[in-house]
Amino acid sequence: MTNRPEVNPSILEIAAYVPGKSKAAPGIEPIKLSANESPLGASPKAQEAYRYHAHNLAIYPDGAATQLREAIGEVHGLDPQKIGVGSGSDELLHLIAQLYLQPGDEAVMSQFGFLVYPIVTRGAGGTPIFAAETDLKTDVDAMLGAVTEKTKVVYLANPNNPTGSYLTADELDRLHAGLPKNVLLVIDAAYAEYVDAADYKLGIDLVDAHQNVVVTRTFSKIGLANLRVGWLYGPDHFMDGFNRLRGPFNVNGAAMKAAEAAVRDVEFTAQLKAHNKRLRDMLVAELQSNWYRTRPSQGNFVLTEFSDEPGHTAKDAFEALLQEGLVVREMASYGLPNALRISIGHEKDMKKLMQVLQSLN
Repeated sequence: MTNRPEVNPSILEIAAYVPGKSKAAPGIEPIKLSANESPLGASPKAQEAYRYHAHNLAIYPDGAATQLREAIGEVHGLDPQKIGVGSGSDELLHLIAQLYLQPGDEAVMSQFGFLVYPIVTRGAGGTPIFAAETDLKTDVDAMLGAVTEKTKVVYLANPNNPTGSYLTADELDRLHAGLPKNVLLVIDAAYAEYVDAADYKLGIDLVDAHQNVVVTRTFSKIGLANLRVGWLYGPDHFMDGFNRLRGPFNVNGAAMKAAEAAVRDVEFTAQLKAHNKRLRDMLVAELQSNWYRTRPSQGNFVLTEFSDEPGHTAKDAFEALLQEGLVVREMASYGLPNALRISIGHEKDMKKLMQVLQSLN
């Protein structure tokens, strides 16, 4: 017996999530390129919907998120009954872990996957199992090889944060086909709006055809990061458990109204995608040298790897950028200490960033 309540031991094994920095050198206005936020802000229609809802702040929201689910279903051609919403996709991932993981269970994830996966796994008492990647891309064979009788969940970020790589439709099908039917495949498609690869697919067809697949999405990357709205698509039995566990009012009403307007504003989302592709491809093409390599990406960010040579390391580059007010994401917490993740921002900021990095040559 102890003289105080003790936290669940599995919680104390969690390495707390540390967001990207948002401050530059003293006296310099920061240009934040560390959080994969929308460089064009939010849809004007979403902003207007949010303002309009201000007079309803004293009223509980619709606990079933009916209008938002119907809007998502209409735009994406999905059954609203198979759609669930949450306070960002982070909450959805937590709920999935609570639904399927117990102490002694395992969850498989790629070596450089999203940091929230091991957090939610340990939070539910499970053990995260990391499958080695090949050239910073999820390796299907390694993922399948990590599955054991203890495996209950497999997490896949597609496209992956922070590497920007993705599994093709054929690779995704092969991953699913190799899993036991009692293992849940969670396809985290947070960056789907930015994908332009012809051989990519969301995995919606897998949800419709099988009982062990869930796809998660988010509004954070298309301008509503501050409001915390995520959504998922899953089979009926999954939705039954999900709706039993989630909080009765887990998304606030103003956020739901803004999200409803945002999902319907397909023109704004298309503008975001076009802006991102042009500047993302420019960075990938221009930021190549003997000292660093920028990876192709299907997200709204790129990953740049640096040299071990003094003066040309990721730390040197980070500090040089910081002195110019450019704040990017250091990758040591992801196990990539000599890499930086750069969010796509405004064109003038991207050109300034390229000038700084090219000056390190």
